[in-house]
Amino acid sequence: MNWVFLYKLVHLDFQIFFLQVSLTQARIDMSELDEDSDGFLQPHEMEAYIRGLIPNLAQLRDMPAAFVQMYCRIAAHKFFFFCDPHRRDWKGNDGKFPLVYLVEKCELRMEDMVMLSVGGRELMKFSAFLLEGGVELVYYISTSRGLGKACIKKVLLSNCLQELMELHQESEEEVTDTSKLKTDMFLALDKDMNGTLSKQELREYADGTLTEIFIERAFDEHVRRGKSGGGNAREMDFESFLDFVLALENKDTPEGLTYLFRCLDLHGRGYLTTADIHTLFRDVHQKWIEGGNYELCIEDVRDEIWDMVKPADELRITLADLLACKQGGTVASMLIDVRGFWAHDNRENLLQEEEEPEEE
Repeated sequence: MNWVFLYKLVHLDFQIFFLQVSLTQARIDMSELDEDSDGFLQPHEMEAYIRGLIPNLAQLRDMPAAFVQMYCRIAAHKFFFFCDPHRRDWKGNDGKFPLVYLVEKCELRMEDMVMLSVGGRELMKFSAFLLEGGVELVYYISTSRGLGKACIKKVLLSNCLQELMELHQESEEEVTDTSKLKTDMFLALDKDMNGTLSKQELREYADGTLTEIFIERAFDEHVRRGKSGGGNAREMDFESFLDFVLALENKDTPEGLTYLFRCLDLHGRGYLTTADIHTLFRDVHQKWIEGGNYELCIEDVRDEIWDMVKPADELRITLADLLACKQGGTVASMLIDVRGFWAHDNRENLLQEEEEPEEE
């Protein structure tokens, strides 16, 4: 009898059993926190779940008490970034159709869009022609972002929960470092210490390698509008900053790339043209030359991007094209970050440097 094989088989069975038990317990714990029993967790419920796990997680149990609340807030936000990318609190006036449904099933008549303010909430009114059935509807969509709700089933299947469960294992690494780093980064950028970031302050992120147009578009698409007359109108709060950082750190994921594509889609048409690529890369080109690099042709870079993506429609690049080509994160980096373009331009040298230590 092959005892080694038998040991591995038993060990694998135990791991599967342990995973099943852990997921079952997680589902029970989350369901107990689900106040309205709708199968979704609100932000404060997700934070409560994470807070309850900390004493049993070897790598977190010694976390400074003063940082626990902030850690739970950041960790919960990561769950919502990956498990609730469409912000499920955005619903029509019948409370049933989320915005993503309207995009997929309706012909939106945005030319009739009207901004309203009802009860202190900003609403967007527009008509939608339902493609199935030919019914015309009028919808009121809240423009306040909010975190919405995360589906418990989706949370249980997410990599975020798997990463959290792995903290059961002892490790010398400080897990809180990454969360604390985001907090420290936000505080360092917040020069006027008003609790939010202006465009000028955010430009200092990543040593100022991000382009001006990308910062502008990030504010246009992902920063909620402040109340008129407020001192910090159109400034980025901590939650929006976490989304911003998560998207840049996870450019190759559907969620991260979706966030970035909205910034790249300069005219909100759902696709990029050669003119859009030229406009986006112009800022990268300027930073590239200012950095003392060799002269390059924007048209050559544009053609290279087209070759990398190979879009279904030769005249436009969609989000689906970027996801399908498996190089969407690289393309996004090339268009928003001079450091990202440098990494692509020097990819062969960087790969060789990574392989050299292995040969020794």
